[in-house]
Amino acid sequence: MRTPSQQVARFGLRSFRAKFVIVVGSAVLFDLLVTGGLALWNVRRLSQDATAEVGQGLEEANQGYIRSYAETTAEHVNLLLNRVHSDVNTLAGVLQAQIDGPPMATQIGEAVARSAPGTVEVVYDAKGGWAQNLPGPPSVVSVWGYLLGPDHLPVPEVQKDIENSTVLDLIAPSLLANGLSKLQMYYIGPKERPIFRTAPYTDQAQTFDKLYPGHNSAEFWTFFFPGLYESWEQWAKDPNQRPVDDDITQTAPYTDAITGKLIVSFFQPLWSRDRTKVAGAAGTDITLDQLAEIVENVKVADNGFGFLTMSDGNVVAINPIGEKIMGLQALSDTGGEGVTGLSRSLRRSIQPEIAQLPLGEDGLLRHILLDENGEKVPYLVVLKQLQPTNLWVSGPVGREAMLLGIIVPEREIYASLFAAQAGISKATNRILIYQVLALAVSLCFVIGAVFAISKRITRGISALADAAKRIQAKDYSVRVDIPTHDEVGEAGLAFNRMAEQISFHTENLEQLVDDRTKEIEEANLQISALNQKLRSENLRLGAELAVARRIQMMVLPKAGELEEITDLEITAYMRPADEVGGDYYDVLKDGERLKIGIGDVTGHGLESGVLMLMVQSIARALQEAGDMDPSQFLNSMNRAIYKNLVRTSTNKHLSLAFLDYDGRRLTLSGQHEELIVVRKFGKVERIDTLDLGLPIGLEPDISPFVATREVTFDRGDMIVLHTDGVTEAESPDGELFGIERLCESAGRRYGLSAEDVKNGIIDDLMAHIGTQKIHDDITLVVMRHR
Repeated sequence: MRTPSQQVARFGLRSFRAKFVIVVGSAVLFDLLVTGGLALWNVRRLSQDATAEVGQGLEEANQGYIRSYAETTAEHVNLLLNRVHSDVNTLAGVLQAQIDGPPMATQIGEAVARSAPGTVEVVYDAKGGWAQNLPGPPSVVSVWGYLLGPDHLPVPEVQKDIENSTVLDLIAPSLLANGLSKLQMYYIGPKERPIFRTAPYTDQAQTFDKLYPGHNSAEFWTFFFPGLYESWEQWAKDPNQRPVDDDITQTAPYTDAITGKLIVSFFQPLWSRDRTKVAGAAGTDITLDQLAEIVENVKVADNGFGFLTMSDGNVVAINPIGEKIMGLQALSDTGGEGVTGLSRSLRRSIQPEIAQLPLGEDGLLRHILLDENGEKVPYLVVLKQLQPTNLWVSGPVGREAMLLGIIVPEREIYASLFAAQAGISKATNRILIYQVLALAVSLCFVIGAVFAISKRITRGISALADAAKRIQAKDYSVRVDIPTHDEVGEAGLAFNRMAEQISFHTENLEQLVDDRTKEIEEANLQISALNQKLRSENLRLGAELAVARRIQMMVLPKAGELEEITDLEITAYMRPADEVGGDYYDVLKDGERLKIGIGDVTGHGLESGVLMLMVQSIARALQEAGDMDPSQFLNSMNRAIYKNLVRTSTNKHLSLAFLDYDGRRLTLSGQHEELIVVRKFGKVERIDTLDLGLPIGLEPDISPFVATREVTFDRGDMIVLHTDGVTEAESPDGELFGIERLCESAGRRYGLSAEDVKNGIIDDLMAHIGTQKIHDDITLVVMRHR
């Protein structure tokens, strides 16, 4: 039993335990204080860095969102304007065709005059001094006093213009009823004969008398649109003088004489046959509401809004709240001549920073301060330039690129940023409090633990230190014997296991490295061999497919062959879904006789492409053998294809139809997709081929099912052949192109060349498909009787 003096000595200042407690306790205490202080400092710095990073990221994200929103909205406005341009182009194209083809214009005018005399007969108004047709026709035509003769009737040239312009009655109702909503569409004659025909019918001249006194005795173009006609005349001399490479000319917003609404007019000048003079204009009006609707529906955060402004700062579209925030003042601007416009300029804004916005910078993003009830409120403004256009205000036509603006309060667009910064600050303060508490608890625990375990730890420390020195001296046979079962004892056991593992790995390290190296080398050799084999196979398959596609394209009719056919215009389009397609078309000529074939092999790819080549080869052989009878031709074709399919064990067949033409008659045989015939005035006839045959290759004998049908094919008629890859092409929404769309696309291009009709249909088809993957081969053949 130890005496008290021995126990005191054991815990004296010179004892190992006392030294251990002092040294370890001081070191741990210092470490806790240093690490705790560093942790607190790092937490504070991390908070500041996180706040800065989150702030920068959210600010960039929000600004990117605003820019993207502005670009998307600008595209919507551009799309609306493009749709208007398209309708004006359509109307102008018809009217220009009237000018370029006087006989056709005369025939149409005379036909309309006979069937609807009210559209060409005008009645003189003694009070107004002008003449106008009575209500009833689809359009109203106004003839000003200086275009009338002594008998108050239009002079002959003016009457001829009145009759020729009746084509507006034929096309304007359809254009007004479809596409973008339009207020009215019209034709205005040249400067020397400016008759004014407008659809739908309105009290046109009467309304002009009320709003524009004296107009009837003034030259129309100079009175209403000073400088516009003169600009067009310069364009006729030199098209490069157009500010924007387009004939479409847009007006600034003005008050419509008929409806009293704010409108924007879109004109396209018409040209003389030799393209050296202006021959009038086609035009349409849309209300400013249609442009304003897109802009006024801009909704960013809670109170963000959009506006549309001309490049001179005149705002043409904005909601009432945005107008108030921006401090705009609307004024009526007559300008002393021309139509009545609207002036609402940014430059007259009562907000200085709005008045000073640089309108020439596309994509401008700026922070501004606006005065609200005596308080400066920060806002974010973005400006995005629209596509440029030719603009008439009053005088020569100039280049105009309107700007779409979006303004949003910073407190709303950066609400997430402010919330994130507040959250980070709150979390930082909480962490700091917890860190201080944890540090205090750690200090108490460490002090107690050092005293509690110092006795047990010191027993095995020396043994472990000695053993460690021997390990350092590369004596891996060393082991320690610590009888205690506490942490020091576990450290001793762990030390012994570590020493054993070090000894084992040291003795066997080189062998393990060699074995693993060999395994890696063998695996690399196998991978290299597989990669080389895969590359070779891919090259072989690619070469085979390329050869097959080249052979397939080589056997198609050449342009030179088709041009030799004097009575017909024939053109075609073929696009395989894979490298090799399964669609078939051919034009076989035997003297004055023609055989035009079209077919579709089931599926697509290499097998389908080979079957297509079989069909082409057999058809050519039958032609050379003189076997041109429609029914016998199909029966012979089927027998040969059926036997080839049996021999090759190919589970394929094809729909196939032929048109035989001998210069007078057109005979249809075989089963395929519907035959589309476009006749005079774009009338479309669909001919079903279901009862004219059977798919080729299904049965050894199809003679009981083969039939023929005579098809009327007069001059000017057009035939469209197609495979199901056209009608079954899908849009990104999964909607099929369909036979109705195909018929409509072909019908409205009646009168054009076969090449133009084909290109137009393909343009409509590709616009419908968009980004959707093409799943089937596409083939289109257009044949027009000259």
